Parts: sequence; structure tokens; C-alpha cells
Amino acid sequence: MENGGVERDGSVAMLFSDEELNEISGLKKGGDYVEVTCGCTSHRYGDAVGRLRVFSSGDLEISCECTPGCQEDKLTPAAFEKHSERETARKWKSNVWVISEGEKVPISKTALLKYYNKALKSTNGSHKSNNGRPFHRDEFVHCTRCNKERRFRLRNKEECRMHHDALADINWTCADHQYDKISCDDDEERASRKVYRSCSRSPTCSGCTSCVCFGCNICRFSDCSCQICIDFTRNCGT
Repeated sequence: MENGGVERDGSVAMLFSDEELNEISGLKKGGDYVEVTCGCTSHRYGDAVGRLRVFSSGDLEISCECTPGCQEDKLTPAAFEKHSERETARKWKSNVWVISEGEKVPISKTALLKYYNKALKSTNGSHKSNNGRPFHRDEFVHCTRCNKERRFRLRNKEECRMHHDALADINWTCADHQYDKISCDDDEERASRKVYRSCSRSPTCSGCTSCVCFGCNICRFSDCSCQICIDFTRNCGT
């Protein structure tokens, strides 16, 4: 039968057809996910291997197995890409690979992003202001080393997760910024520039109902253990 668009055969969710998963290495099936072997290659350090879980919700989680003692678990693909120390980061859809028919294949060239892309399209379409732009305004996080504020653009769920995790990290530094290659030596944005935070109503808005979100499916996460996300998930029944 169907459950949220997912057909179930016994206890195994048939998220993908046999053809879509044909010859992909390390395949395992769970109740609402499939799991495969994945990796990301650094020219300096070689392959970092992990286990990618693809959920029917569109969420992607990677448990890193780069070394026997690695404790990195439930990484986003972008965080896994950074953890692998890939030189040309910020392109995880191309840099994170799976093994199909014995060859490394970018995840973007497989069907594994089907639910991720569907969820991204849905959220980007349902959380927009009147002119079609997402209502999450840009936010700033202080570096704990240099105390400079660094901008986070919140255009989709992945970017919101990066900001969410940065806020939760009491030791967050400029070097941890996953999208912008910055260091503590880089200048902080001028105050006159910081007032522009991408509000669709007014460029210099200090906060309104068009750009300030108090919780939605884009900026709250079912796999996060913080109290804000737990409360949101419970209240929404997700």
C-alpha cells in the first residue's frame, strides 16, 4: 500500500525500483530508508568512505567510516564533504559518490536524490513571500575565536541546517563555515552592509513577518536533538 507516497512491501519501504538501485554497492533497506556505501575523494588524503541513508522525507544522512575510530555520524552530505577535506568543496552533489557497477558515480547522476529534490522543490515553493522569494532572512553567527560576525544565507533546508548547527556549536569558528571560504583574518562585513538581510518587503528590514520565521519544515529538523527542534516535531506530529 501507499504511505506518504511510499509503497511498502512487508516492513521494507520500496523507495526505489530495482532498476534505480541496480548494481549500487552496499545496499541495505530499512523501514523508511535505503542505505548504500558512499565516499568523497581528497586528492591529498584519498577516499573517505561512509554509509549514506536516503529517507523518504528527503533527508540524507552519512555515517563516516574514514577511519576505524571516526565518530562522525548523521552528517549532511555537505558536512561529510568538508570532513573528507575535499579540496574543491561546496559541490557535494558532484563530489560525494556511490559505487555502481564497480565505478565511482556522483550521487547527482543516480536516483538517490529523487526524494531530496522533491522535498527541496516543495519547501522552496511553499515557503515564499509574495514576490516568490524565501522568507528566511540572512542571519549572522559570531566566531568564537575572532568574535567577528559571519553571514549565513538561508535559501533552502541545507543552508538552514548549516546555520542551525553553527548556532549550536559553542566552539564555532570562521574556518567551520561550509559555504564561504573565510578565515579569522578576513574582514568583517561593514555595519552598513549588515543591514541588508534579503527581506522581500524592505532591503533594510530589521525583522518582519515576511522574513522572520519562528519554525517551519525548512528550518527545523526531525533528526536534531535540540529542544527547539524536538518541540516543533512533536507539535507538528512529524
